[in-house]
Amino acid sequence: MSTKKIRILFTISNFNTAGSGKVVYDLVRGLDSSKFDVEIACGSDAGAFFKEVASLGLPIHIFETKTPYKPYFSLLPRIWAISKFYKAQNYDIVHSWQWSSDWTEALAARFVGVKWLYTKKAMGFNSKHWHIKSYLAHFIVTINDEMRGYFPNKQQQALIPLGIDTNYYSPDAVLKPIAVDATAFHVITVANLVPVKGIQVLMEAIHLLQDSTIRLSILGDCDNDYGHDMMALGQALGLQNQVQFLGKQLDVRPYIKSADLYVIPTLDEGRKEGMPMALVEAMSMGIPVLGSDITGINFVLSDFKHLLFEAGNPEALSLKINTIKCMDVEARFKIGQDLRVYCQAHFTMEAFITAHEELYKTLLKDGAI
Repeated sequence: MSTKKIRILFTISNFNTAGSGKVVYDLVRGLDSSKFDVEIACGSDAGAFFKEVASLGLPIHIFETKTPYKPYFSLLPRIWAISKFYKAQNYDIVHSWQWSSDWTEALAARFVGVKWLYTKKAMGFNSKHWHIKSYLAHFIVTINDEMRGYFPNKQQQALIPLGIDTNYYSPDAVLKPIAVDATAFHVITVANLVPVKGIQVLMEAIHLLQDSTIRLSILGDCDNDYGHDMMALGQALGLQNQVQFLGKQLDVRPYIKSADLYVIPTLDEGRKEGMPMALVEAMSMGIPVLGSDITGINFVLSDFKHLLFEAGNPEALSLKINTIKCMDVEARFKIGQDLRVYCQAHFTMEAFITAHEELYKTLLKDGAI
């Protein structure tokens, strides 16, 4: 039996704005180094988290593994340049974590006989490019149970929910939580601030409650048009003393541990959610959560339907927030513990890594594809 290691390239747009960056980091760190040689290619070294990834000591190529379709007359030569990169590095498998419908990465792998798979991270399948990308893929990994419907004729696919390090995302792992006003009820949300995230729904829900003891912390890059709009909305609603925008934080755990409730208010439109890891992180930290009833969120909370609310409905959310707030401390603690136990049963990094190791080995077996 051959002892040759399987050489895998993970591709991702960046480790700054890409929401799956931490998942890729945990996956490449956890793969058995005696069986897999792992490298990473990304288009940028921007962001503080890139330094964390670089500290793993794995080869990282700042190299675009996809290319624009136009101008068409030079498309094949540009794809061939990517193919030559794959070939020169002698990869067996390229696993794409790119968010877009681009298929040039896949075609480049096909040109030189490299197995190519991608993880479908977000909802949406409404362009011909997604169909081409999926046709070219040797395998597709889905992360929630509704995605299979996108590929009814694709046998080479599997559901592998994203995993989380439940020891890292644990209340016991945080020695210094953020200091807070003990008399207040603290709500937190973590998101890249873009309109589909529905932050305005959460702010409007808090405004409806007319309860000055509620505090809202919003973590995420707010230095953009939508972030500025949300700051202005806070002023307009008179919430300037209740809402704070804390920007992007490399480690969200101290903030989550200090909170009484986590809310993910994503709207039922646009890219929606594939499997929102910020929600899973909060669950693993053992605090109550509320989420809009949309694909991805309702997959994660499939056994906790009472914690879902109608997307885009601030009135419904305000009632849910008030229900949690009116519970005694023991009842809220019980909800948090149930959520953490659920994560430990369904979304562990160990199961996530094992499933990928088996998949990679299967991909390279003769006749597997």
